[in-house]
Amino acid sequence: MSRATLYTINLFLIAGVWLLNGVVGKILHLVPRHEQIVARILGPAYAGPLTVAIGIGEVLLAVWILSRRWERLNVLTQVGLISTMNVLETLLAPDLLLWGRWNLPFALLFCGFIVWNHQLARSN
Repeated sequence: MSRATLYTINLFLIAGVWLLNGVVGKILHLVPRHEQIVARILGPAYAGPLTVAIGIGEVLLAVWILSRRWERLNVLTQVGLISTMNVLETLLAPDLLLWGRWNLPFALLFCGFIVWNHQLARSN
C-alpha cells in the first residue's frame, strides 16, 4: 500500500471519529453523557444547546479534514481541541468518561496518530 493511500484511509478514519462523535453523540443525543459532561464543565443551564453546537463544530471539523485545506492548521486545531477537552474532562468529570481517567492517554494517542498521519502526507 502506498503512503498516499494509507494517508487517505487514515484521513477518513480521523474525520469519521469527529463525524461520529458529533452526529451520534451530540447532535442526535444518543450518548447522553456528552451533555452531562458539558453540564458539569460549562453549567447545566445551556448544556443541551451547547452540546449540539459542539456536535455541529465537530461535523464541520470533519468536513475541514476531508477538504485537505490548511492541513497544518487543521492538525494543530485538532490536537489543541482534543488535548484541552480531555484535560478538562479528566479534571472535572472523570466519572462521566467512557474509560475514566484512561481517556486522556487514549486521546493523546489519537493526537499522535493525527500528527503521524500529517507527517506521512508530507513525506510523499
